[in-house]
Amino acid sequence: MKMFVEPEDIYLHVQPIDFRKSINGLLGIVETELELNAFTGALFVFCNKKRDKLKCLYWDKTGFALWYKRLEKHKFKWPVNTRLHPMPLSELQLNWLLSGFDVIGHQPLHYQSSGL
Repeated sequence: MKMFVEPEDIYLHVQPIDFRKSINGLLGIVETELELNAFTGALFVFCNKKRDKLKCLYWDKTGFALWYKRLEKHKFKWPVNTRLHPMPLSELQLNWLLSGFDVIGHQPLHYQSSGL
């Protein structure tokens, strides 16, 4: 996914939000619920209750940008039982999420030669 930024940090807001919220409403969630500084360039990811819509909010050094995605048939694999709130994600995990993979259960495999 290219959104014209390469965020240093990515945070997933685990609980669903009211999707009528736009930039100012999401900023309020970042500052009050997550207690994070939205001006750091971090990317904040939000989902609706049905898990078929996703919003990403970020500061791009000139203003806030809001990226929106709606799935036509499926649902995002959203974590439900996590103690981490907000849940930090890597860029790879964000790409997995946007591609329909489970970011909690999906872990990269590491192989090495057995020397045979």
